[in-house]
Amino acid sequence: MDKSMTIMEHLDELRKRVFRMVIAVGIITFFILGFHLTPYTYNGIHLYYPTFSPFDNIAAQATVSMKHHLLPPTVQLIQTAPGQAFFAQFYVAVLLGIAIGMPVIVKEFIGFLTPALGKKEIHIIKSITAPAIGLFAAGCIFSYFVVTPYTLAFLYKYGESAGLLTFLNIVDFITFVLQFALAFGVSFQLPLIMYAVTASGMVGEKFWRNNIKWAVIAMVILGAAITPDGSGVTMWFVAGPLIVLYLVGMFLSERHANQIATLKS
Repeated sequence: MDKSMTIMEHLDELRKRVFRMVIAVGIITFFILGFHLTPYTYNGIHLYYPTFSPFDNIAAQATVSMKHHLLPPTVQLIQTAPGQAFFAQFYVAVLLGIAIGMPVIVKEFIGFLTPALGKKEIHIIKSITAPAIGLFAAGCIFSYFVVTPYTLAFLYKYGESAGLLTFLNIVDFITFVLQFALAFGVSFQLPLIMYAVTASGMVGEKFWRNNIKWAVIAMVILGAAITPDGSGVTMWFVAGPLIVLYLVGMFLSERHANQIATLKS
């Protein structure tokens, strides 16, 4: 893509790249909604193969797994209107489609931005592409296995102590889980963003250390805002990892600056 392209040509290029992203995510989403993972054993190894099953599909399997892994035994999932189970499975399929299709999304996004960047910025972006994908996956996994189970168990203990049987709408449950997963997937990019901003020269490496107290306050406020209870306990499962990620980003930024200074001396 030439830098002398007109606005319409840039928009057309953007349209083509967005279309490729949508196609990639759409194919994966269709597969997840249309096929079931059937287990079999080969030489003592448990493997899976896909079979066409639009009702008992991979999204339904993921929903059942989330129910057993994330919810206490006293909580029952229900649907209160026709179609809610389908929409819940659709949300799961789309999220998995985005997660699995992330390499394509990142590739197309970088391909669109590259012509407008200098060689230094292009090198920085390419160097953090693979770590960004890995950190997004790590954030989603951390949310699913650590933050979400504890948060739900903590909140539903109030119902257990009162001897209540809790019914949870399937759409509300799936939306809650997916929002947390996406939030952590994005928030785990923080060290790379800090590193890229510092390496590009937009801010100095000491900027992050000088403003750490304001960053911590902002993260605590964010943790309190997105957690559903006011106990002050669950918010630290959001704010705590963010503070650690900030410290990692600060370390990477200062380390990169020291390496540059050493090479120049």
